[in-house]
Amino acid sequence: MRGKCLVLAAIPVVCAGQSQVLSIPLKSQRAAVSQTIGLTDITIIYHRPLVGGRVIWDSLVPYGKVWRTGANMNTTITFSDPVRIDGNPLDRGTYGLHMIPAAGEWTVIFSKSSTSWGSFTYDQTEDALRIRVRPKVSDMHEALTYEFDDLAPSSAIVELLWEKLAVPFTVSVDVHAVALASLRNQLRMLARYTWLSWNDAANYLLNEKIALDTALAYADTSITNEDRYENEMTRSKILTALNRQADADLAQRKALDLGTPSEVDEFARDLLARKRTVEALSVFRQNAAKHPDQWFVHDGLSRVYSARGKFDDAVKEMRTALTEAPPDQRRRLEPLLTALGAKQDISTSQ
Repeated sequence: MRGKCLVLAAIPVVCAGQSQVLSIPLKSQRAAVSQTIGLTDITIIYHRPLVGGRVIWDSLVPYGKVWRTGANMNTTITFSDPVRIDGNPLDRGTYGLHMIPAAGEWTVIFSKSSTSWGSFTYDQTEDALRIRVRPKVSDMHEALTYEFDDLAPSSAIVELLWEKLAVPFTVSVDVHAVALASLRNQLRMLARYTWLSWNDAANYLLNEKIALDTALAYADTSITNEDRYENEMTRSKILTALNRQADADLAQRKALDLGTPSEVDEFARDLLARKRTVEALSVFRQNAAKHPDQWFVHDGLSRVYSARGKFDDAVKEMRTALTEAPPDQRRRLEPLLTALGAKQDISTSQ
């Protein structure tokens, strides 16, 4: 797509409406589109030619020849980490993106050379990867467009869209491997000196159910930096996932000893929501014994008594909560006391 070009003595090629030495508006405007998959950034930089009433496929863009997949400079695609393209490995880096169109099957090329003008100096020996894909019919796109579609936690489909054709390929990332490597690097920097960073890392691995031994080591380091309710509870959950329940129970007890009244109350309410009323009752009782002046510990104890059908005990605790609660909370608690008097379960009430 050279357009009308002049060959000058000092400047190799000058195309109509363009300049080799000046910055002027380009007919095919520059664009960039990015997507992050996990921690991996993918960026495509390209120039967007318009259809402009022309016949595109097997005419302006001939079949069987390498095409720059845009206008002007190389279209480039950059991966911040290693990826797979339709299942084929490709290292991190910036690649020139070329394609060879055909009627039923296209070749998509990732070239190690990414700084050329178009595909005119394309060299197959510089290929990093070639794949074959099938184009499909799409809605009309006047301007050449790249999009990321069908997003998933570890993959996305990249589509070139122009005229009424779409050319897709899938980019997938080993998100867990990238995240583990990133965590190791981050925890070698200033983040290593805070309890929160190690605890966050441990929780990520726990939630993803990967590298649990590493997660436990991270939780232990967090506790070494500063022993807290949060990281002891994280350690307890990891030990449960590792089927070390006795150790998990010990860590949980330590967490509850370190917890604020509200943290312990939240933990007990979570047990109650999961119908673990025996455990919830034990935690609520301990919290109320240690912090009898906190209205919400009596509210929580009232709710677990209600769940267990002990309405007299529930009424007693709710009355104590009402005595200690601030005015705005009393208005919320009074209907609950009325419901308990009628022997109605309030354990799930707001």
